[in-house]
Amino acid sequence: MPFQSLAKLLIFGGVALLLAGVAFLIIGRFFPSGLPGDIAYKRGNTSIYFPIVSSIVLSILGTIVLNLILRFFR
Repeated sequence: MPFQSLAKLLIFGGVALLLAGVAFLIIGRFFPSGLPGDIAYKRGNTSIYFPIVSSIVLSILGTIVLNLILRFFR
């Protein structure tokens, strides 16, 4: 792999991570305690959190983003 291709790949990966970080910051402000449907269990000193709906939403968004990226590179 030539260095130019590797450099482009690293730049693209860095931009993708930056955009993901900004997206998480924005999502964190709108949904600070999770989405409705997430299960939180608290009793005494124990707390368990099951982000079921959040996981489904992130999976759907990830699928859409990856499909768009793959269609762009075809």
